[in-house]
Amino acid sequence: MMEALPRRPAPIALPIGSDADLARVRQHVRQVATELGFGLVQQTKLVTAASELARNTLVHGGGGQAEITPLQESHRTGLRLSFVDQGPGIRDVALAMTDGYSTGGGLGLGLSGAERLVHEFAIDTGPGRGTTVTAVAWVTGVPAPRSGAGPRRPGAR
Repeated sequence: MMEALPRRPAPIALPIGSDADLARVRQHVRQVATELGFGLVQQTKLVTAASELARNTLVHGGGGQAEITPLQESHRTGLRLSFVDQGPGIRDVALAMTDGYSTGGGLGLGLSGAERLVHEFAIDTGPGRGTTVTAVAWVTGVPAPRSGAGPRRPGAR
């Protein structure tokens, strides 16, 4: 008898064309991250990154699509978020990734902030050909204590 291969979860594709779609993307990211075993802090980071990238897709790309893909590699589990638009593209990616740079009147922390919240981050873009931003996060265990943050002694402040 043949052993069944594990089924790879299918990606979820969600349209991004309105503020309501942004809320739906956040909801789905949180749901899938929870199902995959991401802790609360990791879930919050993923939802924050997804929110920023989905908003960029809507505002700067004129709308597009989010793809939420569960990942299983060897002994690790993760989540890939891809945001695809057919907008004008990003002329200068390095400048767009600079904290404080904004073409939309915001704080300029969207792309660079999202990058800091995930393990892997890539932008595929060019003037006139749209933009695809891909972010990947992996389920991690309990973080190790920071150096110098040993156990507290009773009565220590």
